[in-house]
Amino acid sequence: MKKYLLFSLIYCHIAVAEPLEWTSYGGQLAQNRYIDDASINTTNVKKLKLKWMFQTGIVGSFENTPIVKDGVMYVTTAYNHIYALDALTGKRLWRYKHKLGTTIYCCGPNSKGAAISGNLVVIATLDAMLVALDKTTGKLVWEISIANSEEGYSETGAPIIFQDKVFIGIAGAEYGIRGFISAYDLKTGELVWRWYTIPEPGEVQVDGTKGWFGSFAEKADGINDLHRNIAAEKAAIASGEFDDAWQHGGGSSWMPVTIDKQTGILYATIGNPAPDLDGSQRPGDNRWSASMVALNAQTGTMLWGYQYIPHDIWDLDAASPPILTEAHNEQGQSIPVAVHAGKTGWVYVHDRQTGKLIRRSEPMVEHKNLFAIPTKGQGAEMLPGANGGVNWSPGAVDPRSHTVYYANLHQPMYYEVRSVPWRKGRLWLGGAFKVVPGKEQSGNVSAVSLDTGKILWQYKTEQPMIGGTLSTAGDLLFSGESNGYFFALNSKTGEKLWQFQAGAGVNAAPMGFRLNGQLHIAVAAGGNAQINAPRGGTVMVFVVEE
Repeated sequence: MKKYLLFSLIYCHIAVAEPLEWTSYGGQLAQNRYIDDASINTTNVKKLKLKWMFQTGIVGSFENTPIVKDGVMYVTTAYNHIYALDALTGKRLWRYKHKLGTTIYCCGPNSKGAAISGNLVVIATLDAMLVALDKTTGKLVWEISIANSEEGYSETGAPIIFQDKVFIGIAGAEYGIRGFISAYDLKTGELVWRWYTIPEPGEVQVDGTKGWFGSFAEKADGINDLHRNIAAEKAAIASGEFDDAWQHGGGSSWMPVTIDKQTGILYATIGNPAPDLDGSQRPGDNRWSASMVALNAQTGTMLWGYQYIPHDIWDLDAASPPILTEAHNEQGQSIPVAVHAGKTGWVYVHDRQTGKLIRRSEPMVEHKNLFAIPTKGQGAEMLPGANGGVNWSPGAVDPRSHTVYYANLHQPMYYEVRSVPWRKGRLWLGGAFKVVPGKEQSGNVSAVSLDTGKILWQYKTEQPMIGGTLSTAGDLLFSGESNGYFFALNSKTGEKLWQFQAGAGVNAAPMGFRLNGQLHIAVAAGGNAQINAPRGGTVMVFVVEE
């Protein structure tokens, strides 16, 4: 018995000492942002101290989640610089600066992160290119053009690598692009397949409908009235005036995709149709905007789609990356699910195989005049505003308790509609989103049960939150605020246990890695253009000092 106990202790010590790497945007391809390490916990988190910091020198909008592989950290910045750093010390190993061509983008010169496999590090750029570098030297290996940046196509997300392919969507719906998701050969950069988020006319969809008109759904999730004039939409379609609207139909997939490596299925969220506010220019459901979709990662074949907001005229994107985990179905069985939280402020739990919506959570933010039709002049006031709920901020899950954690915004807005024609490379909102003067803005971190949809706790903040969350086996939940505070909460209760003033907005999702047997927590602090958080360009790494 004593020998067995001694062996167990030695085995546990070895297991803890093994490196824990963060090799993809969400930590793993499932994007669950969970660290199975309890060495930093609710008892000792008060001893968390800054180990090192690195100043990139690039100020713009810092939304990066670093990745760590083989003791090296890779950090991407605004305007597409990438740094390789010694993950233990922060020492700079190399830097690569992409030479940008024409750039047209809506919400800041952002880069969410890099991807790594073999000897390659891959990044996407604001001028809609994909770039592969030698991970040791930072030298260019190959680069390809994804789309014409002069038409408003851009890349602000992180590529995802699975097996021998690089996967990435596209940004630019605010300029009337036609969205897509692409797969490229990892070794050469050659295009393998492309799936368009906006179908061509007559293209038969998985639900039997054709093109992007859909089934003319009158309610969101079969529950909330969208106040559509279906008869008017069908008459507009019959007139033929909008036969070509799909060509500029929007539907960006601008955040990283998620992959089930056991089944080879790719899951992605799709953003708003174009123009954002003026639905008269695009009658129909506008498939597959404001949706979650599942594709065969090898072929790009669509397997299922679920549209959250048919005929979205509020810019209520599905943006935050899908999370693959488990939750209880209606019969109480634990099954594989795909989870998403939208700008609507709801968490959606889907059967991963079929796309069926198992449940929708309680709203994490206030709803007011939900789905009110935008008007001319001052505009209609509605909550949540166009920024969210949950914007692009990735969530984190605790698989032990089937709990998910999201950062939210409360930002009242007026929705004004104005009909204007599409023009190449020009902003095409079809109106304006305007913050309501004098109305309180705020944020929160919400813990939501995936098994019931109930909100377990909320941590309120004085400012809207954009950035993301990280959970750990030590019952900790990390996130950050625009006022510069990076903090840790008790993930079971929401109690704040620790905070650090970073000096600029913490508007990026945290990450963690273990080297030399010690867990490190890292975050980028550099602000955000979308909610005008204070800018900077610092990466900070924390450890517990005994």
